[in-house]
Amino acid sequence: MGQRWCDLAFLHWAVPPERVRAWMPPGVRPDVVVGPDGEERTYVALVPFRLVGAGVGRGPAVPWLGTFWETNVRLYSVDATGRRGVVFASLDASRLGVVLGARAAFGLPYRWARLRGHERVRDGARELLWTGTTRWPAPRGARSRVAVRVGEPIADDAPDADLAAFLTARWGLHTAHLGRTWHVPNEHGTWSLRRAEVLELDDELLGAAGFGDLARRPPDHVAFAGGTTVRFGLPGSAQAPRR
Repeated sequence: MGQRWCDLAFLHWAVPPERVRAWMPPGVRPDVVVGPDGEERTYVALVPFRLVGAGVGRGPAVPWLGTFWETNVRLYSVDATGRRGVVFASLDASRLGVVLGARAAFGLPYRWARLRGHERVRDGARELLWTGTTRWPAPRGARSRVAVRVGEPIADDAPDADLAAFLTARWGLHTAHLGRTWHVPNEHGTWSLRRAEVLELDDELLGAAGFGDLARRPPDHVAFAGGTTVRFGLPGSAQAPRR
């Protein structure tokens, strides 16, 4: 399946690994980094963006249905074979057909939502706003409003460059479905990451996933990417860890 992800904001909050362990499918554990204090931490992310031109296999993009807005709450994972990925606590999309298909095919926690995006240029900088309200399944009426101002590129030698790569250079997802844990690989170009300033954050999607306290404080790391082309591969089993 091919598609393009456009204008992504990455809002990240650092949490102890124990905070997200219950979300990990069997055979998968939280992926961690060691902070300056020597403690392991992982991250919870809120990621609004626009998905463009999704198609099946190597076929053409599906008209209308293949382009939509999405906002996800994602966590960071690694399986017993060392494959890094993400685990989705929630995914909200503005196309009901996409929601139904992804829930059936992969067991992903998609919801149908009213989602919109807006953009303006002020003082030479892009400012983007994403808004949304969940529709189905429950919880219905959870709202999200995120606005960012796009800044300078994140240089390869910047102090947070390694962390930015850890958070965005992800080549698959882990999901539990039909009694097994699956790894769904993807390939995409290198992100051209830029810094971003949060102008507005009024979000209930984090709370719906069990992380409501995070939305009440500023993110620990924020980045923006203009977009990249993505292609998903066939799912494979994620090996359960040995005990």
